Amino acid sequence: MKILETERLRLRTLDQDDAVFYLALVNTPGFIEFIGDRGIRTVEAAAQAIAEGPMAMQAKLGHSIYLVERKDSGEPVGMSGLIKRDTLDHVDIGYAFLPEHGGKGYAGEAARAVLEHARSDIGLERLLAITSPGNAASIGLLEKLGLRLEKVVHLTPEDTGTNLYSLIFTAERPT
Repeated sequence: MKILETERLRLRTLDQDDAVFYLALVNTPGFIEFIGDRGIRTVEAAAQAIAEGPMAMQAKLGHSIYLVERKDSGEPVGMSGLIKRDTLDHVDIGYAFLPEHGGKGYAGEAARAVLEHARSDIGLERLLAITSPGNAASIGLLEKLGLRLEKVVHLTPEDTGTNLYSLIFTAERPT
């Protein structure tokens, strides 16, 4: 189901037919380094992770992480969307893109659309984001989106520290 559209991109809900793409994305070195190793090694495991993660969240909450694809070709380039984690009090924005699609502005374009969707369509009053302290690209994007570093959190006992960013929506559009 299509959720959002930008000049170059379409964001839609993930489904189990996206398992090959999902498997490739979650096993890229950048995903493993900055987001974590999900232990997903087969297409079947990827399909199960999609069903238990984004599909279940979409059904329960009406939002989730979305597949980001190019409008001109339908090629999947990454994911971006809204996630409600048990470890955080508010919804956070998340994104991950295949390395071959980095540097083209897709992450920013998709994240801006998701941020506006969170504010206007879903009516969130506050949006969070988390990132590894060493992920300079993600930190730069979050700051461009208007999120500000709030504190360092430990989401699991073995977490050495994760940057928590936040944005409080006002009646004005975020920059």
